[in-house]
Amino acid sequence: MKRERVEELLRRFPAERIAVIGDLFLDKWVTVDPKLDEPSVETGKTAFQAVKTVCAAGAAGTVLNTLSTLGTGKLFVVSLIGNDGDGFEVKKALRARGVDLSRLIEDDRIVTPTYLKPVFLQEDGSAPVEGNRIDFKNRAKTPRDLEDAVIDRIRGLLPEVDALVVLDQLTEADTGVVTTRVREALHAIAQENPDLLVYADSRAFIHLFRGMTIKCNNYEALEMAGCPETKNFVPEEVFGALDALEQLTGKPAIVTCNVHGVAVREGDKHLVMPASKQTGPIDVVGAGDACSAGLVTALCAGASLSEAATFGNLCSGVTVRKLGTTGTASPEEVLALFDEQPERFDPER
Repeated sequence: MKRERVEELLRRFPAERIAVIGDLFLDKWVTVDPKLDEPSVETGKTAFQAVKTVCAAGAAGTVLNTLSTLGTGKLFVVSLIGNDGDGFEVKKALRARGVDLSRLIEDDRIVTPTYLKPVFLQEDGSAPVEGNRIDFKNRAKTPRDLEDAVIDRIRGLLPEVDALVVLDQLTEADTGVVTTRVREALHAIAQENPDLLVYADSRAFIHLFRGMTIKCNNYEALEMAGCPETKNFVPEEVFGALDALEQLTGKPAIVTCNVHGVAVREGDKHLVMPASKQTGPIDVVGAGDACSAGLVTALCAGASLSEAATFGNLCSGVTVRKLGTTGTASPEEVLALFDEQPERFDPER
């Protein structure tokens, strides 16, 4: 893909209207300074002293963050959060991104899912070290009336959007936004609206999505296709798994392959669009979500699957260089990365 084509796609993003459906988490980094440690009077154990807190919308919010930074014209979210302080922080973060929150559902029966990430400063001045994450999640089944509310809001959005992005963050069945009933409703919506891009990414249940474009990594693809587990990247095996997934879903499958890039099928050709080359330290947190944001915006702008895969690679390549945070990718950063490694993205170079 030539630079001019990347620029052409980027110019179309402000006209796009995209809704993200899925689990919103609060990403909360708490920086601890060990020099300030003090013993607890009650227990005698060390009481860590926080000196900084940074909050961001995570999970489905991570996709929204990059969609916003890329310049998407209109963003909507359909999700469930609690009437609590963490929910307040999620809404604050999304409002700052210009996301329409009118379809966000708040309910006292649930808590806002949160990833609490302690970060410890180092006495020698080296890079801070992230400690064990503390997770707050809903463990009970999602109430049926909340499922109905999610489905109603998705259907109500259909006349206003060009694409639905479904992000299923959880590994516990039916405890979040994308439950079995919601997934079945999305299948029906995809069938009823064949020209609507419905794109799904799921940590544990991607094999259950039907009638929509899906994204997973190569290990997940091989597992779902019944192939033996392997740590080696064999393109032919990935292509076979990709074909099996497309037969299962009836729509395109996109397979991310770590440092190798993104695999797609275009016509009768299987392709692996190369990832950017990284030489320094990287942080892969959020790279998959950035790739999804890039894929969807490019597809909405008229990109082919191979072009969208290339654009997704550019977005994730930008974000992995942002250490200690869930990064985003701006149009300027995408173009800068293309210019740094044009031979990887332009087949004629």
